[in-house]
Amino acid sequence: MSTLTVCELFTSLQGESTHAGRVCSFIRLAGCNLRCHYCDTTYSYGGGQRKSFQELLAWLATEKTSLVEITGGEPLCQDAVVDFSALLLQQGYEVLVETNGTWDVSVLPGEVQKIIDYKLPGSGATTPFFRENFSHISSRDEVKFVISDRADYECAKEIVQNQDIAGEVLFSPVEQSCSLKGLAEWIVEDRLRVRLGVQLHKVIWGSDTKGV
Repeated sequence: MSTLTVCELFTSLQGESTHAGRVCSFIRLAGCNLRCHYCDTTYSYGGGQRKSFQELLAWLATEKTSLVEITGGEPLCQDAVVDFSALLLQQGYEVLVETNGTWDVSVLPGEVQKIIDYKLPGSGATTPFFRENFSHISSRDEVKFVISDRADYECAKEIVQNQDIAGEVLFSPVEQSCSLKGLAEWIVEDRLRVRLGVQLHKVIWGSDTKGV
């Protein structure tokens, strides 16, 4: 029986991405290959419970939602996420997979919307971005840059200006070290063709609330 190691299941509003504000069921998988300084889900690094695909489908049926996000941790640490994503698509769900970009995203079904979180120097992540992923990004996908400081912003700006990214590009500030207003002003000053991302769930429920 196919299974995934799950950290938590919950239904809330999408807090980030171009889907912000939509009702979504989240499947947060356990395990991650990175240890970012600003991570707000460190509880997902280990532990978790093994759940079969059928158990997860049964839970989703009770939630009565059409949008599902598989997140983590890092979902692609678990090979079974590929088959489970395909199963969700077969069941008629709209499927998002949020990944840190250090794994090959081409293994995911083409209909899955990939949200790739490019790790900038301020994250402290030491595993490099899988550069070939840029060629696997379609217009339906998104690349998110989480900005810790001005140095991160300049790095992200250089990537955006020099790399052909087919999908939507979002810049989002690290709450503790980069102001939303400051990031907005940098983007406007440079006339960057990116979208400013706000963590809507934190605005609504606060920074420390889980399951939202």
